[in-house]
Amino acid sequence: MIQTQPPSTAKTIVAIDDHEMILSGIANLLRQKHPEATVEVAQTRRAGEQLIASLKPDLAVVDLAIPEQTGDKASAENGVMLLESLMQQYPLLNIAVLSANAAPLIRLKPQIDNHEAGFTVSDKGWTATEILKKVDIALDGGRYLPREMKLGLELKPEWLELLRLAFQESLTDKMIAKRMSISEKTVQNYFHKVQDVLEVYPEEGQNLRIQTGIKAREAGLID
Repeated sequence: MIQTQPPSTAKTIVAIDDHEMILSGIANLLRQKHPEATVEVAQTRRAGEQLIASLKPDLAVVDLAIPEQTGDKASAENGVMLLESLMQQYPLLNIAVLSANAAPLIRLKPQIDNHEAGFTVSDKGWTATEILKKVDIALDGGRYLPREMKLGLELKPEWLELLRLAFQESLTDKMIAKRMSISEKTVQNYFHKVQDVLEVYPEEGQNLRIQTGIKAREAGLID
């Protein structure tokens, strides 16, 4: 009688972080906790994308602030772009995010809510034990989101684009209207709606537009 081998339960994990010491520490922790797993690492968004495309891992452990490529400055924007791409391309990929500031993830709340696989967020300041617990929750297909994300702001995509153009590209209302193919009046209307969501209201002696930018950054909506 021919005996068949049971299917392999070994996992493949990709860890992405631009700090070599932190990345090495994370990889070692994962290998200790899951000695049967294959753990591969990357230090940039592009390298991470290529590694995940090649390996089709069970889990991606992603630092939110990473550079696009070697030599570039790390930013949350790159992490957000990577996560958005991963959730779109790999709906069954389990994801564990590590970050000292998870606020930028609010931009991806609809995608995270609709993601079919595990998704957890850990603070880099937590103990290794606590971080590994959250990583395992993600690996098992579970969820753990910060309280502020569960209560998260509901902003339309066009409002986020408005904030990006206004505060990251420093465009005038006229140029924003041109870029978004809308009227200046609509731009102003969008600002009013965003200000209401962010609870930014006119105060004597304060510039409403500047206060909007400050609140948007605090909420993680822009870098």
